[in-house]
Amino acid sequence: MPASRAARPTIRFVDEYCQLFEGLFPEVRSFEAFKLLHLGMISEIKRKSLPAIAKAVGLDNQQNLHHFLSESPWQVQQLRQKRLELTLKVLNGRSLILLIDETGDCKKGKSTDYVKRQYIGNVGKKENGIVAVTAYGLVDGMILPLSFEVYKPRERLKAGEAYQSKPQIAAAMIRGLQAIGFQFELVLADSLYGESKVNFVNVLEELKLPYILAIRSNHALWLPQDQEVYQEPWQPFERTFSNGTTEVRYMTSRICWHCLCYAIHGFDGDRFSCFSPAGDWNLPGYPKSR
Repeated sequence: MPASRAARPTIRFVDEYCQLFEGLFPEVRSFEAFKLLHLGMISEIKRKSLPAIAKAVGLDNQQNLHHFLSESPWQVQQLRQKRLELTLKVLNGRSLILLIDETGDCKKGKSTDYVKRQYIGNVGKKENGIVAVTAYGLVDGMILPLSFEVYKPRERLKAGEAYQSKPQIAAAMIRGLQAIGFQFELVLADSLYGESKVNFVNVLEELKLPYILAIRSNHALWLPQDQEVYQEPWQPFERTFSNGTTEVRYMTSRICWHCLCYAIHGFDGDRFSCFSPAGDWNLPGYPKSR
């Protein structure tokens, strides 16, 4: 039997990265499509659809890429596992700050699985689309993608599927990442997770993970009887946005019972709070006897 031909090269750093996954693809055409998808995803095209990627990487049409995603004999779970193993190897025992968030894509119609009209964070409003819960790691100023799971709205579930809320999905991802060796020094998430005591906060406390989670300004916390709350004076700070603009906002902290709360206020009236487990807080003016 003649030896299998080598996969056609793309650009050096894409080829070197994809080479780490070559053993997962039994067909050379599948491995070539895998490399071309990476090439297309880092290209400057605005819409990363299969036809647009095919055109950008020099293919006549998108059929090869479509076959790779729908029919080619490779397993996505094996690919995810290999990528996480490589990430752990690069970390070499270092811990991460874990960032839990969601991302979404607008979709027309309802033919795509799990599409419904829902809040799309990167659009900033409700639209027809699909949403995924994401987990990223921050280390040495680098953001490392770790995991994601598509959120499945209750009314779009398939037969045999069980509903999971976004906090439940995030909690399961954290358990899974810890199980294969990832270490987290801190967990960050927005108010959707910060206000989910049973499905998310309790899981972090069970796993003994420090966290800072946003809560809305009107979110209430029950305190033990006669519990006192200590609040520091409001302090100005400069908030820098992703587009490079800045705005002066104000921050304070409140210490009560087992949590430290931060309140942040902007001129637009936006106000939110964050909290984390109590510890040996080294804060100016914080009464150590509390």
